[in-house]
Amino acid sequence: MEDGMVATLKAMAGSLAAEWQVFGFDGLQFWHRDTARLALVALGASAVILLLLRAALGRTPGRHYLAVPALLRLAPPSRLAWTRHLPLLLFVLGLPAAVLALADPYSALVVEDVTYPGRRISLMIDASDSMQTAFRAETLNTRNDVQPAFFTTVAAAERFVQLRRQGKYRDLMALVEFGNRAYVITPFTSDYDNLLLSMALIGDPVEFSMFPDSGTVIASALEESIEIFRAFNYLEASGNLMVIFTDGEDTTSIVHGRSLDDILKSAVDNQIPLFFVRTNYNKSFGEGIPDAKWQAAVERTGGRYYVAKDESSLIAAVEDIDREAVGAISTRQYTNQQPRFPLFALLAAASWIGAAGLKLATPWFGRLP
Repeated sequence: MEDGMVATLKAMAGSLAAEWQVFGFDGLQFWHRDTARLALVALGASAVILLLLRAALGRTPGRHYLAVPALLRLAPPSRLAWTRHLPLLLFVLGLPAAVLALADPYSALVVEDVTYPGRRISLMIDASDSMQTAFRAETLNTRNDVQPAFFTTVAAAERFVQLRRQGKYRDLMALVEFGNRAYVITPFTSDYDNLLLSMALIGDPVEFSMFPDSGTVIASALEESIEIFRAFNYLEASGNLMVIFTDGEDTTSIVHGRSLDDILKSAVDNQIPLFFVRTNYNKSFGEGIPDAKWQAAVERTGGRYYVAKDESSLIAAVEDIDREAVGAISTRQYTNQQPRFPLFALLAAASWIGAAGLKLATPWFGRLP
């Protein structure tokens, strides 16, 4: 329990330190400005009244003054005599922080450059007619043990997202569904729940039956993924990754006048690895599928090629990608109306607790100078 408390305190201290580093008074605004002003006026008025009362009341020797022997004049003054005022100094320093906390401050717009463990991942799922072939998967298939391969790959993609969410990662993920053409279902987001909802929607049997493209053009999905990275200004950043689930039944080499090598050149130049999960039930490498072609293309990007011919190999591929997708990403984070109350409240509390601790627990601060 003590370890948990220490960890919590360390996390709070780290959060406050990070908040203080990006904090600035220039953009500070207040929800309860009038309340703080009234408190400040009341505090000043109380101080003036107390000073006036002290001046008005008479003081008599022996009662309000301390008589000491004249011999003390011969003793040299202590160089540390000023330290007896530290409790008072801490108390006074806590007052402005308390007044600011009472005003309930917030920053209207906070821009932070933050770094998270994770990757920018473009997930691509094949929804062509060839994905209607049966795929047996007792764990991944929720309706029946044998379902069209499309639903199995959607379940595998969902499993991958769940693994990322359960880990320490805060990925930015995009979802692309493709056939003859590629469609961006969800642009880059760190909201795993939103991504899983999108997968649930495209994995609906009615939605799948209405998908407009019947063919398989894998290069169109790769092209669209690279364009997403470019649109978000991520193409030249580190930490990018592409994952594709498809049956691999595609021999198309030219898309929009561009060859597969030309499309993948941007991925190779910017070190964006492609993890290719070929989901085709009971078909080994090269068995009626141009595996060699796709494997060569994948290896040029620095990625991996997986032959998922059954459920165990499909799950193993997903788990291996999760292990390999380590790293960190830097992103600019915008926060609207970021509360700053905890920062000032804790500063005031720390000052006052420190003052009370010095005054009550240390005899030095009760001595005469």
